[in-house]
Order: sequence, then C-alpha cells, then structure tokens
Amino acid sequence: MEGSQFTKSERKEERRGGRPAAGTDPAKRRQILEGAGRIFSELGFDATSMSDVARVAQVSKATLYVYFQDKEHLFTAICAEKRDRNIAEKIGLLDVDKPIADVLTLFCVELLTTMATPFVIAAHRIVIGVAERMPEIGSEFYEAGPVRVMNAVANYLDHHVAAGRLDIPDTKLAAAQLCEVVQGGMVKSRLYGVLNDMPPREQVEKTVASGVRLFMKGYATNNAA
Repeated sequence: MEGSQFTKSERKEERRGGRPAAGTDPAKRRQILEGAGRIFSELGFDATSMSDVARVAQVSKATLYVYFQDKEHLFTAICAEKRDRNIAEKIGLLDVDKPIADVLTLFCVELLTTMATPFVIAAHRIVIGVAERMPEIGSEFYEAGPVRVMNAVANYLDHHVAAGRLDIPDTKLAAAQLCEVVQGGMVKSRLYGVLNDMPPREQVEKTVASGVRLFMKGYATNNAA
C-alpha cells in the first residue's frame, strides 16, 4: 500500500521542474542498486529486507517500491547488470579467425569459471527458489543468460559449418551440448553445496579440455583447424 500511494503522489510531480517521472531516474536507480548490492553481500538474500535496502541506499521505502516491486525483482536487476557485462565479454572471445578448439577451450574456461563464482551460484539458487511462484523471473533469467550464451555459440558454430570445418545438423542443440558437457558436473556440485569453494583453475581447464575434445571428436571434419 505504501508503495502504491507514493506512486500516485509522484505521478503528480512528473516532469515538474524538469525532474524525471517517478521510477525513471537512472541516477536514483543506480543508487538503489549499489546500496542493495552492498547489503545483499553483507547479510545475504534471505536475511535482507526491503527496509534494509532503503536504509543503505538512503531512500525511502516508498521510493524503493516505485523502482522495484519486491526483493526478488531487485535482486534479479542486480544480477542482470553483472550478467550482461559478463556475457558480452565471453561472447567477444568467439573469434572465428582462430582455431576452433582453442577458441572453444578459452571461451568455456572463462564461462565455467564465471558460473562457479559465489555470486552466480547464489543467483541461481535464488531464482530457482522463486521460479515456481514467480515464473516470469525464471524465464527472464534463463532467456537473458543461458539462452543468450547458447545462441552466440550456435552462431559461431554456424560460421564453421558453412566453411566446412564442422558437420553439425543442429547448431543450437550442439551449443547446448557443449555448454553442458564442459561443466563436468562442476556447477551442479557448487549449486548443491557439495563443492563449497571455487574449483582450482587447473581443474577447470582439465574439465573443459576433456569436454572440448569430446565435442570436436563428434562434430569436426577433416578441414577443422
């Protein structure tokens, strides 16, 4: 109720004195996200309340609810910023002018390393936990994360299929297979709390190298670089 009352009053103030309309000020949104990120890191998701976020971000609860309807949507907004930046960096590694196995190995090592970080593991746990009652959050998280990565890999594979270096009838399926096989169960071990610490870099590289070899054995032609 508090948030809805504030929304109505803020509508009356829209554009008055050149101020942004309610919920559209990017500086205010950034202020909230930065404050929320600090308190989530300090207390954890479950222990953090919207009151805590408002206090640390130095905004009223009414203002907070204008920008984010609940804690779950606020957390996924934080995830989205980190995710989009990370995914863009990973996609940039898919260089079609370099040897396929080398490119896929580097790409998958960086991908697996990121997926195993504490923040990403925590984000997956939270989204899985709320997906049943908030399926739109689960769908958005999946489409903007795993699907975006798999589509980028599929486009990369399409280039090499056209060049005759790979023989793949369904590159989207192959991209999904690659993203799964290179994990070697490592992400699931982290997700379920079996592996509590980040896996050593050498273990990540060994796991990825094995997965890429298997992938290339199944799909590479004699023309593969």
